[in-house]
Amino acid sequence: MMRHLPPRQRGVALPVILIMLTVMLVTSIYLLRASTSTTLTVTNLAYDAALSKEADLGVHTAFAWLSQPATKALLVNNSPANGYVASINPGWTVSTPAFWTGSVTTAPVGGGSSVEYVIHRMCTFAGTYNASAPVANSCMLSAAKQGVAASVALVSSLLQNAPQYDGQAQLHYVITARIFGARGGNVVVQSVVMMGP
Repeated sequence: MMRHLPPRQRGVALPVILIMLTVMLVTSIYLLRASTSTTLTVTNLAYDAALSKEADLGVHTAFAWLSQPATKALLVNNSPANGYVASINPGWTVSTPAFWTGSVTTAPVGGGSSVEYVIHRMCTFAGTYNASAPVANSCMLSAAKQGVAASVALVSSLLQNAPQYDGQAQLHYVITARIFGARGGNVVVQSVVMMGP
Protein backbone atom coordinates (compact mmCIF):
# COMPACT_ATOMS: atom_id res chain seq x y z
CA MET A 1 0.00 0.00 0.00
CA MET A 2 1.20 3.38 -0.91
CA ARG A 3 1.03 6.21 1.45
CA HIS A 4 0.35 9.66 0.15
CA LEU A 5 2.12 12.39 1.93
CA PRO A 6 0.24 15.62 2.26
CA PRO A 7 1.57 18.32 -0.03
CA ARG A 8 3.98 20.81 1.51
CA GLN A 9 2.30 23.99 2.62
CA ARG A 10 3.57 27.15 1.03
CA GLY A 11 1.57 29.77 2.83
CA VAL A 12 2.29 33.43 2.64
CA ALA A 13 0.02 34.28 5.56
CA LEU A 14 2.77 34.37 8.18
CA PRO A 15 4.97 36.97 6.38
CA VAL A 16 1.90 39.09 5.58
CA ILE A 17 0.76 39.01 9.20
CA LEU A 18 4.27 39.92 10.40
CA ILE A 19 4.37 42.89 8.01
CA MET A 20 0.91 44.03 9.16
CA LEU A 21 1.93 43.75 12.83
CA THR A 22 5.06 45.82 12.14
CA VAL A 23 3.00 48.52 10.40
CA MET A 24 0.52 48.55 13.28
CA LEU A 25 3.36 48.84 15.81
CA VAL A 26 4.95 51.78 13.98
CA THR A 27 1.54 53.45 13.60
CA SER A 28 0.73 53.05 17.30
CA ILE A 29 4.10 54.56 18.26
CA TYR A 30 3.43 57.52 15.95
CA LEU A 31 -0.09 57.94 17.36
CA LEU A 32 1.26 57.90 20.92
CA ARG A 33 3.89 60.53 20.08
CA ALA A 34 1.34 62.70 18.26
CA SER A 35 -1.09 62.62 21.19
CA THR A 36 1.73 63.45 23.63
CA SER A 37 2.81 66.36 21.42
CA THR A 38 -0.79 67.61 21.20
CA THR A 39 -1.18 67.39 24.96
CA LEU A 40 2.00 69.39 25.51
CA THR A 41 0.90 72.03 22.99
CA VAL A 42 -2.52 72.42 24.62
CA THR A 43 -0.93 72.60 28.06
CA ASN A 44 1.48 75.32 26.91
CA LEU A 45 -1.35 77.33 25.33
CA ALA A 46 -3.39 77.09 28.53
CA TYR A 47 -0.34 78.17 30.54
CA ASP A 48 0.22 81.18 28.24
CA ALA A 49 -3.47 82.12 28.54
CA ALA A 50 -3.23 81.98 32.34
CA LEU A 51 -0.10 84.16 32.28
CA SER A 52 -1.84 86.65 29.97
CA LYS A 53 -4.73 86.96 32.41
CA GLU A 54 -2.29 87.54 35.25
CA ALA A 55 -0.44 90.17 33.18
CA ASP A 56 -3.76 91.92 32.57
CA LEU A 57 -3.80 92.66 36.30
CA GLY A 58 -0.78 94.93 35.76
CA VAL A 59 -2.55 96.79 32.94
CA HIS A 60 -5.69 97.13 35.07
CA THR A 61 -3.72 98.40 38.09
CA ALA A 62 -1.89 100.97 35.95
CA PHE A 63 -5.10 102.12 34.28
CA ALA A 64 -6.83 102.47 37.67
CA TRP A 65 -4.05 104.82 38.82
CA LEU A 66 -3.93 106.71 35.53
CA SER A 67 -7.69 107.33 35.44
CA GLN A 68 -7.98 108.88 38.92
CA PRO A 69 -8.80 112.61 38.79
CA ALA A 70 -6.09 113.37 41.40
CA THR A 71 -3.48 111.81 39.12
CA LYS A 72 -3.83 114.48 36.39
CA ALA A 73 -1.46 116.87 38.17
CA LEU A 74 1.21 114.15 38.44
CA LEU A 75 1.26 113.31 34.72
CA VAL A 76 3.61 116.18 33.82
CA ASN A 77 6.66 114.57 35.47
CA ASN A 78 7.88 111.05 36.18
CA SER A 79 6.31 109.23 39.13
CA PRO A 80 8.50 106.18 39.84
CA ALA A 81 6.40 105.11 42.82
CA ASN A 82 3.46 104.59 40.45
CA GLY A 83 5.41 103.17 37.50
CA TYR A 84 4.85 106.32 35.41
CA VAL A 85 7.39 107.78 32.96
CA ALA A 86 6.43 111.10 31.32
CA SER A 87 8.33 110.37 28.08
CA ILE A 88 9.28 107.54 25.78
CA ASN A 89 12.23 106.98 23.48
CA PRO A 90 10.99 105.84 20.04
CA GLY A 91 14.01 103.54 19.71
CA TRP A 92 13.04 101.45 22.74
CA THR A 93 11.38 98.06 22.54
CA VAL A 94 10.04 95.96 25.41
CA SER A 95 13.31 93.99 25.37
CA THR A 96 15.37 97.16 25.95
CA PRO A 97 16.37 97.36 29.65
CA ALA A 98 15.90 101.17 29.66
CA PHE A 99 12.24 100.66 28.69
CA TRP A 100 11.56 99.20 32.13
CA THR A 101 13.29 101.99 34.09
CA GLY A 102 10.71 103.37 36.51
CA SER A 103 8.54 100.25 36.47
CA VAL A 104 6.61 98.88 39.46
CA THR A 105 6.18 95.24 40.45
CA THR A 106 2.92 94.13 42.05
CA ALA A 107 2.75 91.62 44.87
CA PRO A 108 1.67 88.09 43.85
CA VAL A 109 -2.09 87.58 44.14
CA GLY A 110 -3.56 84.23 45.11
CA GLY A 111 -0.38 82.23 44.65
CA GLY A 112 0.23 83.70 41.19
CA SER A 113 3.30 85.47 39.91
CA SER A 114 4.21 89.12 40.42
CA VAL A 115 3.52 91.46 37.51
CA GLU A 116 5.82 94.28 36.43
CA TYR A 117 4.26 97.26 34.67
CA VAL A 118 5.25 100.69 33.41
CA ILE A 119 3.21 103.59 31.98
CA HIS A 120 4.80 105.75 29.28
CA ARG A 121 3.36 109.04 28.11
CA MET A 122 4.04 109.24 24.39
CA CYS A 123 6.01 112.48 24.56
CA THR A 124 9.62 113.31 23.78
CA PHE A 125 10.28 115.05 27.12
CA ALA A 126 8.79 115.32 30.58
CA GLY A 127 6.85 118.52 31.25
CA THR A 128 3.70 119.95 29.77
CA TYR A 129 2.62 118.38 26.50
CA ASN A 130 2.48 121.73 24.67
CA ALA A 131 5.74 123.22 26.02
CA SER A 132 7.67 125.21 23.45
CA ALA A 133 10.65 126.54 25.43
CA PRO A 134 13.53 125.74 25.66
CA VAL A 135 12.71 122.84 23.29
CA ALA A 136 9.30 122.00 21.88
CA ASN A 137 7.77 118.87 23.38
CA SER A 138 6.45 116.47 20.76
CA CYS A 139 3.57 114.32 21.98
CA MET A 140 1.28 111.82 20.30
CA LEU A 141 -2.11 113.56 20.27
CA SER A 142 -5.51 112.66 18.87
CA ALA A 143 -8.29 115.14 18.39
CA ALA A 144 -11.54 114.03 19.94
CA LYS A 145 -14.15 113.24 17.31
CA GLN A 146 -17.77 113.89 17.99
CA GLY A 147 -19.91 110.77 18.16
CA VAL A 148 -17.05 108.25 18.22
CA ALA A 149 -17.20 106.18 21.38
CA ALA A 150 -13.49 105.24 21.34
CA SER A 151 -12.39 108.84 21.69
CA VAL A 152 -14.87 109.98 24.33
CA ALA A 153 -13.08 111.23 27.44
CA LEU A 154 -13.03 108.94 30.47
CA VAL A 155 -15.56 110.91 32.51
CA SER A 156 -17.84 112.03 29.66
CA SER A 157 -21.24 110.69 28.85
CA LEU A 158 -22.46 108.97 25.71
CA LEU A 159 -26.00 110.29 26.17
CA GLN A 160 -27.60 111.81 23.09
CA ASN A 161 -28.11 115.18 24.77
CA ALA A 162 -24.71 115.29 26.54
CA PRO A 163 -22.34 118.02 25.37
CA GLN A 164 -19.50 116.84 23.12
CA TYR A 165 -16.39 118.87 22.44
CA ASP A 166 -14.22 118.52 19.38
CA GLY A 167 -11.41 120.79 20.55
CA GLN A 168 -10.06 118.70 23.46
CA ALA A 169 -6.94 116.88 22.34
CA GLN A 170 -6.15 113.53 23.93
CA LEU A 171 -2.68 112.35 24.91
CA HIS A 172 -1.62 108.77 24.31
CA TYR A 173 -0.27 106.63 27.15
CA VAL A 174 1.18 103.15 26.67
CA ILE A 175 0.74 100.71 29.54
CA THR A 176 3.06 97.71 29.31
CA ALA A 177 2.94 94.77 31.71
CA ARG A 178 5.08 91.66 31.77
CA ILE A 179 5.12 88.50 33.79
CA PHE A 180 7.69 85.75 34.15
CA GLY A 181 6.11 82.37 34.78
CA ALA A 182 7.46 79.64 37.00
CA ARG A 183 8.06 77.27 34.08
CA GLY A 184 10.14 79.73 32.06
CA GLY A 185 7.29 81.27 30.07
CA ASN A 186 6.84 85.02 29.90
CA VAL A 187 4.10 87.25 28.55
CA VAL A 188 4.12 90.95 27.64
CA VAL A 189 0.80 92.82 27.34
CA GLN A 190 0.41 96.39 26.06
CA SER A 191 -2.53 98.75 26.04
CA VAL A 192 -2.83 102.27 24.63
CA VAL A 193 -4.97 104.70 26.62
CA MET A 194 -6.05 108.13 25.35
CA MET A 195 -6.88 110.80 27.89
CA GLY A 196 -7.31 114.53 27.81
CA PRO A 197 -4.51 116.63 29.32
